[in-house]
Parts: sequence; C-alpha cells; structure tokens
Amino acid sequence: MKIVIDVMSGDNAPEELIKGVFAAHEDYPHVDMIMTGNKYIIEDYCREADLDLKTPGISIVHTESVITMEDPALSVVRDKADSSMGKGLKMLSAGEADAMVSAGNTGALHAGSTLVVRRIKGIGRSAIATILPLETPMLLIDAGANTEVTKEQLLQFAIMGSIYMNKLFGIDRPRVGLANNGTEATKGTKLLQEVYAYLSECEDINFIGNIEGKQIPFSECDVLVCDGFTGNMILKLTEGLAKFFMGKVKQVFMRNPATKAAGLVMKPQIKEFKKEFDASEYGGAPLLGISKPVVKAHGSSDAVAVKNAIRQTIDFVNTGIIKELARRVTKKEESENE
Repeated sequence: MKIVIDVMSGDNAPEELIKGVFAAHEDYPHVDMIMTGNKYIIEDYCREADLDLKTPGISIVHTESVITMEDPALSVVRDKADSSMGKGLKMLSAGEADAMVSAGNTGALHAGSTLVVRRIKGIGRSAIATILPLETPMLLIDAGANTEVTKEQLLQFAIMGSIYMNKLFGIDRPRVGLANNGTEATKGTKLLQEVYAYLSECEDINFIGNIEGKQIPFSECDVLVCDGFTGNMILKLTEGLAKFFMGKVKQVFMRNPATKAAGLVMKPQIKEFKKEFDASEYGGAPLLGISKPVVKAHGSSDAVAVKNAIRQTIDFVNTGIIKELARRVTKKEESENE
C-alpha cells in the first residue's frame, strides 16, 4: 500500500506533518509513505529533528508551491496544480498511490479530489464525513463541502455514511438521523420536510427521523445527515464547546490550594476525559464519494493527529468502502430503472 501525504499544508506544516509520517511508519512499516512538498525544507527539518530519510518506505516527491488557506479552491487545478496538494492528487489519480492525506485548504482538496481523482460513478456530490467525539462516535455528513444540496444528494450521504460506519465501526444497520429544528416530520424547511419523507421510504438505510441540536451530544443516531453549511456549524460549535468546557474544568481546579490538590489526584481521570472529546483520536475526515481514498486531516493537526489520520486512511483502504459504495449505488440505480 502507498499513501501520499501533503506535508506542506496545514497550520503546523511541515514539522508536525513530517513527525506524524515517521510516527505512523513506525506503526505501519509495511506501508509506503510518500511526502509531497519542498524537499529542501523537508530535508532540513529531518536533519534538525534527527529523522532518517533513508528509512525504507519513506520518500519525498519534490514540489515548489503550496496551496494556502486563502487560495481559491480551483487554484489546485489551475495556477497551483503542481503544489504539494495538487501533485498528490495527480499521483492518486494516476495510480501512483492508493490513498492521500492532507491537512490543507478544505475547499481546494474537495475541488481537486472531484476534478482530478473524480467521483464514484453515480454519486452526485462527494461529502466530508467527520466523526464527532461524543459518548459514542457519530458520523456527521456533510461537514462542509456542499452548502446547497438536493434530497437525492442527502439520501446518497445517508447511504455513504451508513456504509462507512458499518465497515469501520462494525455497526449493523447504523441509525440515520436528519439534522433539523424539531423531531416532527413537519418541522424545518420545505426541503427538509421532503427529505424526511424521502429518507423514510428508503429501505437501504435505517432512518430514525429528525435529530434536534440538543440530541446531538447524546449520540442518538450513528449517522447525522445535513447540508455542508449546517454540518460545518455543528462541527465548529462542538469543537468550540469542548475547548470551552475543558477550560472551565481547569479553572475549577486552579481556584485555591485545596482544589489544586484535588486536581492532582484527579489528573489521570481528567486526562482520560479530555481524550474522549479529542477529535484527533479519530484521525481525519474522509471525502466520501470520491473514487479513491482522500482523507482531510484537521488544519491544526499535530503529529499525533496526523498519525491517526494515516491510520484511518489505511483502514479506509483495507475495508473496501469505496467498492461497496460503488456496488450499492449501481444496485440502487438498477432497482430504480426496473
């Protein structure tokens, strides 16, 4: 297996990305890891960090430019097609790699994946599928790729999310919920009312109805379906609240000598509690619907998050999710045409 990693993109590039690659290779020495980026910068950092670039299974493909967070999405296929992200996508499309990981510009990665690697035949839109770190893992789809969607696309998101949760987490018949402002079938916009009826009629998913915002933290479904605008708001709010509450917990234990002593006693439990709500433990977010595995790591990923994103990518490849997606889409099209 060969995985290409764009090590020049993201808030902590290239240092944390490079460290993450070497850490992942220690756990998965049988996987070839190809770093795309400026080889001179990569080599200089590896010398400083005492990382051996002669390690079998780790290599560099040199690129000059980088897609920044401010660049337009289409720059990855236009003026910066030979960037670290663009080169990685080309390699994936050409069969020179089996999967790709990037912590860079989400819009550019989504656009490049769609235009260079291409979608699975029959998939109307690819979507960002993010695991929310709740009491039990819940997949949020779409988490930011498509601000406007149709009922047919939301149904495909539900099917793709169900397959992903079944294959990676072993959930039999994952519960699918529709993000809405009430549980009743008549709630929400006209589109959401139509989607509710549409999902209810589909036998390919285990649709359980609408999910309100207050239900989300309790993981009352396994797959939460929504448009990318709503999904990104849910994702960012969840991340923000996790940081907010952890900050408040820290303040409580720092109030006086007695609480500080209690904090020392509780330190292992607090650390474990924090870990439960750390999204980096689940790695990155796959772009479901793309014909080959592309995983978006968080922009602020550190080495641990990068390592976990690579681990998730390896699982993504090994479980054959893309083949199952293509099979299910083809089967559904055939049944609709009968």
